[in-house]
Amino acid sequence: MAVTADVARLHADPVEPSSFLPSAPAPRAGRPFDPETREWLRCLRGTGRERDDALARLHALLLRAARFEVSRRRAMLPHLRGDDLDDIAHQAADDALVSILDRLDDFRGASRFTTWAYKFALLEAAVKLRRRAWQGREVPLEPEAWALLASRAAAPDAEAERGELLASLQTAIAEALTTHQRRVLVALALNGVPIDVLAERLGTTRGALYKTLHDARRKLRAHLARAGFPLAAWLGEET
Repeated sequence: MAVTADVARLHADPVEPSSFLPSAPAPRAGRPFDPETREWLRCLRGTGRERDDALARLHALLLRAARFEVSRRRAMLPHLRGDDLDDIAHQAADDALVSILDRLDDFRGASRFTTWAYKFALLEAAVKLRRRAWQGREVPLEPEAWALLASRAAAPDAEAERGELLASLQTAIAEALTTHQRRVLVALALNGVPIDVLAERLGTTRGALYKTLHDARRKLRAHLARAGFPLAAWLGEET
């Protein structure tokens, strides 16, 4: 039986699958840091005026990165003025700087230091813009999308198949998942709530929500497989 794209959405990552913070894998054996990276690390680990100057230069780089990301995503918030957007960029650069200093010892040189640092600002800016876009909006935790999925026009055979699958899926979500798993799955996979927004509203972390989402999907796979829908085979083995 074919698996519809609508149902597949419930099993696809609704947000970027990587960790919120840029990873720092170990460099290749025998590969030293480039001279610029060594200088950055030396200055940032130093003291006095030299460290202060390095912090100022790094913050300026992060601010440029944050402003770039804010400009790229400004359509998300058409009601904000330039000063508001620049304030978001400054907040992103400030928080990125703190995160980099906290994780400085994690850097292993898989890329240039400035490339690694740049990503912190991009991610901080993206998160802050998503949160601002959802500010004051209710986070939908109920399956608002069911009516839309069920109402799309389709051939009679496909419509019958879709209806049977959706009915089984609704039953699985209602019966196989805990209340928390159901709310997280519905918010992220059906209603498109950004994971960082949901984490903030529920007072938890992105990592905890990823774990909840993973467990919920595993339960759905098992339930639908027992009902005769070959989702498990289509999605591959669960790891």
